[in-house]
Amino acid sequence: MKNESIKNLLFDLGDVIINIDVPIAFQAFAELSGIDLDEIHALVKQHDLFRKFETGQLSEVEFRNTVRTILKQEHWEDQHIDQAWNSLLLDIPVERIELLKALSTKYRLFLLSNTSSIHITQVNKILHQATGITSLDQLFEKVFVSYEMGMMKPDPNIYHGVLSQAEIRADETLFLDDNGDNIAAAAQIGLQTIHVQKPTTILEYLEDYAV
Repeated sequence: MKNESIKNLLFDLGDVIINIDVPIAFQAFAELSGIDLDEIHALVKQHDLFRKFETGQLSEVEFRNTVRTILKQEHWEDQHIDQAWNSLLLDIPVERIELLKALSTKYRLFLLSNTSSIHITQVNKILHQATGITSLDQLFEKVFVSYEMGMMKPDPNIYHGVLSQAEIRADETLFLDDNGDNIAAAAQIGLQTIHVQKPTTILEYLEDYAV
């Protein structure tokens, strides 16, 4: 049901705008390296690899070099690492982009994603191939990404940062995310929320807002 007090829509990226499958990336690194999948998971967790990259503690170069080191694959080229890392990014349904365009005539649109620079580059390529739009920046007033903000959802400070930088109020902002912890943290600071759960998509959740 539409909340008439909403003036701003804040979207997550993965499995909200673009379809993703995170285990595919782990599988890709396992296949490339010949290392058992369980060991890949253990090494990534031990070195806190993905979180460090997605909070800006590692640059692209440092991320790739760390992957080479912990997987003992010093010969890997950048493109091999990027391809494996990006394999979790699937498709962007065109109808979701059309919905964003329609919503932008009525609301201020923002994006907040736990992500990395390598992923954002690939997402923009997928977006361009699917729709002709070259960048997420053309769909949203501002794109907030964890690697630039130095923190990740569900840290409450990331939501406060978005509200402050965008100069918007929590109670006038509807946040859509597929992660329950992220939704709970956002709700605690006063954001209106929708927990996006497959197979339902933003097309159904925001149907009342688009008319």
